Amino acid sequence: MCAVFDGTSLTVTMQTSLTHTPQNAFSPLKMGPLLVLWLAGCLSGTWAVDRGNFKTCDQSAFCKRQRALKPGQSPYRALLETLELTNTKLTLQLINDNNKVRLLLELYRLQGNMTRVKINELKPLKPRFEVPDVLINDPPTEPLSLLSRDENGVVLSLGADSQRLIVSANPFRLDIMEGREVLLSLNSRGLLAFEHLRIRKDTKVDPGGTENKEETEAANEPAEGEEEKAKEDEKVEDGMWEETFKSHTDSKPNGPSSISLDFSLPGVENVYGIPEHADSLKLKATDGGDPYRLFNLDVFQYEVFNPMALYGAIPVMLSHSAQRTMGIFWLNAAETWVDISSNTAGKTVFGQMLDYVQGSSETPQTDVRWISESGIIDVFIMLGPTPTDVFSQYASLTGTQAFPPLSALAYHQCRWNYNDQEDVAAVDQGFDDHDIPYDFIWLDIEHTDGKRYFTWDPHKFPQPKDMLQGLLDKRRKMVTIVDPHIKVDSSYKIHNEIRSKGFYVKSKDGGDYEGWCWPGNSGYPDFTNPEMRAWWASMFAYDQYEGSMENMYTWNDMNEPSVFNGPEVTMHKDALHGNWENRDLHNLYGLYVQRATAEGLIERSGGVERPFVLTRAFFAGSQRYGAVWTGDNAAEWEHLKISIPMCLSLGLVGVSFCGADVGGFFKSPSTELLVRWYQTGAYQPFFRAHAHLDTPRREPWLFGPENTALIREAVRQRYALLPYWYQLFYHAHHSGQPVMRPLWVEYPQDTATFSMDDQFLLGRDLLVHPVTEEGARGVTAYLPGKGEVWFDVHTFQKHNGAQNLYIPVTINSIPVFQRGGSIIPRKARVRRSSSCMEHDPYTLFVALSPKRFAQGELYIDDGHTFNFDKQKQFIHRRFSFANNALSSRNLAPGSQFTTFSWVEKIVILGASKPSKATLKTPDGKESQLEFEFDASMSVLILRKPGVNAGLDWTVVLQ
Repeated sequence: MCAVFDGTSLTVTMQTSLTHTPQNAFSPLKMGPLLVLWLAGCLSGTWAVDRGNFKTCDQSAFCKRQRALKPGQSPYRALLETLELTNTKLTLQLINDNNKVRLLLELYRLQGNMTRVKINELKPLKPRFEVPDVLINDPPTEPLSLLSRDENGVVLSLGADSQRLIVSANPFRLDIMEGREVLLSLNSRGLLAFEHLRIRKDTKVDPGGTENKEETEAANEPAEGEEEKAKEDEKVEDGMWEETFKSHTDSKPNGPSSISLDFSLPGVENVYGIPEHADSLKLKATDGGDPYRLFNLDVFQYEVFNPMALYGAIPVMLSHSAQRTMGIFWLNAAETWVDISSNTAGKTVFGQMLDYVQGSSETPQTDVRWISESGIIDVFIMLGPTPTDVFSQYASLTGTQAFPPLSALAYHQCRWNYNDQEDVAAVDQGFDDHDIPYDFIWLDIEHTDGKRYFTWDPHKFPQPKDMLQGLLDKRRKMVTIVDPHIKVDSSYKIHNEIRSKGFYVKSKDGGDYEGWCWPGNSGYPDFTNPEMRAWWASMFAYDQYEGSMENMYTWNDMNEPSVFNGPEVTMHKDALHGNWENRDLHNLYGLYVQRATAEGLIERSGGVERPFVLTRAFFAGSQRYGAVWTGDNAAEWEHLKISIPMCLSLGLVGVSFCGADVGGFFKSPSTELLVRWYQTGAYQPFFRAHAHLDTPRREPWLFGPENTALIREAVRQRYALLPYWYQLFYHAHHSGQPVMRPLWVEYPQDTATFSMDDQFLLGRDLLVHPVTEEGARGVTAYLPGKGEVWFDVHTFQKHNGAQNLYIPVTINSIPVFQRGGSIIPRKARVRRSSSCMEHDPYTLFVALSPKRFAQGELYIDDGHTFNFDKQKQFIHRRFSFANNALSSRNLAPGSQFTTFSWVEKIVILGASKPSKATLKTPDGKESQLEFEFDASMSVLILRKPGVNAGLDWTVVLQ
């Protein structure tokens, strides 16, 4: 949920009337005149983002200053006489010849084909913020070796494949080369700009921490023998020391501190990543418009195809060409803008043809410029060379996707809000009555006692444990919301403890920072403080969070953080987190909230149970703590479409557990849109329906029996495929490979895939092309891979790869294809919840290919504890079909786990009819299997192998 409450300019998420204002919402008598305006905003019924509440680059002083710098010769020069090379790093001073301020450059060669570049002031007036807690460890280094050196620069070896790093001295520039090819250049356009900390000359105000002032100023003086001291450009521009946006003033006590660096990528036309934006998968050139913005914000009903900032920010960009994939990780948690330009962007098809006819030798190139408000330059260059390599490299830095409980991969039912315990029971029973499986029912803010989190409304939810036990009896679960704004109320235990411990974020004047959010006047816990996080985690203990049980999990919303009356609906940048301003670490706040919550759920179980925590705000590394959703979308076809590239973008930068509110949060979907959204959501990693409190109820059975049947079928397809989903998440957890991925990840040389974002792969082996057009009678899916074959999973019809396939569709259709050469396990017996299916049998779908042997995997554990990791209690099997034999072999001989599940059916697509099928087990037993063969479709079905899913076996066809 989100709202905009910005001084006297107000727009609100809720299209409502006073009679529909949620119980315990703000009281006009208590809140004063601002609330009257807020309510007036409610009554206005605004249904779209008010762009005026959010800054453009021109309205962000540091972005405007930095963007005013145009490409040209850099003022920075490397002082080669200061070069020091140790076994772990190279250090080198840079000097700005315009103002004689010196910077310190540090270069690291990291294990895994990565290079790290850090640039900071040599001697800043006070320390500059460096992002903590995102890297999982101090990245291990490899030695740099000096190949050559002269007055113009140095050449360093990066090890394998003739990779070299060239440091040019004047102007300063870095080039990473492989052989004779330039892979990437830094500062080749001269846009390195580092606003050094300084004392405000016009008022003589010392920003503090200036005990090293004389030493610092001396360091910024020209060394003896240099040319006459240059004039330091200390021109004071608007917004350097104070900035006002609408009614809010940012005091900027440290003055200007922004940083910028440009990267050039020769041979590259395609870049991806830097979520979160409601935009296409392939990032667009930003020439002539705003850069992409990374600044966690609560944005009301965001627009699609827009570079505006949204709820999360991951400063990671991938570049891709048919020759190579690389990544840039800009480790900075301040407000950041990313400019992209390309020498091929905007060329018409005719222009490209003309280049071809005329023999243009211009090499495609993409240039990227990163601009951040504060902190230091700390960038990791991931050199690939394959997509899989880049995913592994990034995972080695920030960790992998948390391995969720199996039930979290099933279907979730939510709205703002289920009214009371009786409502929860009725919805739960409705799923049973209509034979639709689900695993989680969710409660939004109205379940609490007056928006006091960790509490229950005593009238609507008087016996929460009875409610939870009723769900547990059906092997179902609940999620309750716990937001990071705390009602300022002296009778509220949570508030009193946070205040008494001094755990609130502070205002610039040192008092507790307060702002408006759902409870009214709210405090904001300082989650950057590890003591605060530990205390917060302790509040999830069963004896602290009254009414909670083991089948209750958590949802962190509004954690950008959302401040209705703050600038851009968030926290003031000069608010203080210990010694640091919010401007330095703003984008980290949501990560810390989710981390503390996840740690709380782990601690309450004594470290046994895996948590499930959903977050709206996120940063690099958030994948370690749970799931993400795309925020407050709308019941519009464009929002359904954009959910695909939004989740694909997140998967590319580590966050595999992504989904969108099925049906759209705002507005009311048509029945066609709702059905199509269920069909799409069933094939996205996080599958949850959610709706605004003012929308009509939309449980799946409320739209007539025909639509109920369509939704039921989509949900059942999800449940049947849970073994495959679980296996994909197991791999994501271990290797960082995305679950939902663009086609180019698996077909990196196929240029036809580079811009596709209306279809996607799940793992390597399932291709999904959802129907996202209103009234569609057909879709055209691209089936990649020359020599590949793809099988329609519904009809078993075989299609050749490397073609655009037109598929007629009806409202029943969900176009999904299985890759030839793959084996996918499913469970055909769909029950009321995933837990009820735990011991049910498997059906193996074997898709044969003329190009390769067929292979697949099966992963099984208890579905909810850490025993798979701590005690190696899991089953991991490899299925292989070769030479007319299908076998199951153990991939984890050291693991210990048993299952009651068995293989009850094997479906082989693209098969020939055998004369017999023989099952062989390691004990020497052989048995003949019943089978049937459909010659028209070349489908062979082997019935009742009956072998335990955790054992070795072989089926031989003769």
